Amino acid sequence: MAEASARTDFAPLAAAIKSWGAELGFQAVGIADADLGAAEARLAEWLARGFHGEMDYMARHGAKRARPAALVPGTLRVISARMDYRPAAADAEATLADRSKAYVSRYALGRDYHKVLRTRLQRLADRIEAEVGEFGYRVFTDSAPVMEVELATRAGLGWRGKHTLALTREAGSFFFLGEIYTDLMLPVDRPVTEHCGTCTRCIEACPTGAIVAPYQLDARRCISYLTIELKGAIPADLRPLVGNRVYGCDDCQLVCPWNKYAQTSAESDFAVRHGLDSASLVELFEWSEATFHERLAGSAIHRIGYERWSRNLAVGLGNAPTTPAVVAALRARADDPSALVREHVGWALTRHGA
Repeated sequence: MAEASARTDFAPLAAAIKSWGAELGFQAVGIADADLGAAEARLAEWLARGFHGEMDYMARHGAKRARPAALVPGTLRVISARMDYRPAAADAEATLADRSKAYVSRYALGRDYHKVLRTRLQRLADRIEAEVGEFGYRVFTDSAPVMEVELATRAGLGWRGKHTLALTREAGSFFFLGEIYTDLMLPVDRPVTEHCGTCTRCIEACPTGAIVAPYQLDARRCISYLTIELKGAIPADLRPLVGNRVYGCDDCQLVCPWNKYAQTSAESDFAVRHGLDSASLVELFEWSEATFHERLAGSAIHRIGYERWSRNLAVGLGNAPTTPAVVAALRARADDPSALVREHVGWALTRHGA
């Protein structure tokens, strides 16, 4: 770091980093300092209330999450990058309204974003190294205890919405975030003004009431948590509220006025795969485990595994209109090898009086 600092003019380098980021497909790049002291107190309170549910890693790495230099020694700045992901897909509201179909969160309709962003961030780091020589850094994409939204807002990429996601005036919230922790003393960007005003649409739209107050999310009630993070049974009282959302939930984003400005992504990796934007619940539930692995390899969905995928679909089928096809699909897996799947199938069959 000392050698790089001695021969680097950091203001032009920061401007160049943003230009290189744009060339690599990022819609915005900003720079923040590594002092997250105020956010650490809020994180501690959130954890103390148990809002993290079974995400034990949130508590286990709490200090490192709020202290970048504790996670990566020597970190002085964080380069935060935004990549828009909204795909050209079937109308989200129409899919949600058709309870015979499976709703998959828009971010998961294509290839796994972790790989896409990590590769681009590494290329950006390589470009910086080619310019300044060897320097200390580490790339992150939702893969370690990193306060992504906090860092993005500090880097001027947007503001935190009442649903806790980052928001921008020009792109809404349909974007991924990634970071490069670095020991380069780059000039930092200024945070932007918040523009949520008195709007509470995201809070009112949450199917399970998981947004318990502005900027406060109880993950234990969040459908994204229930269908992705939760390893065991989905609480029976929440299953009817999950509806046909089988992987994630976008309701708070779909109603946000700022998302009318969200642009369709040109990234081919984020394009819809295997018709997941309009597939029927029955069709997906009939997939074998081999079919699941074959079609969803390289997808974010693949990370939860076939068992949880089946659990989620069983809940969706329990909330679907009663038809011979729905009942037949559930009965076909009433003796599933997984106790978790069997329990949710039994619940769904009861919902249909079967």
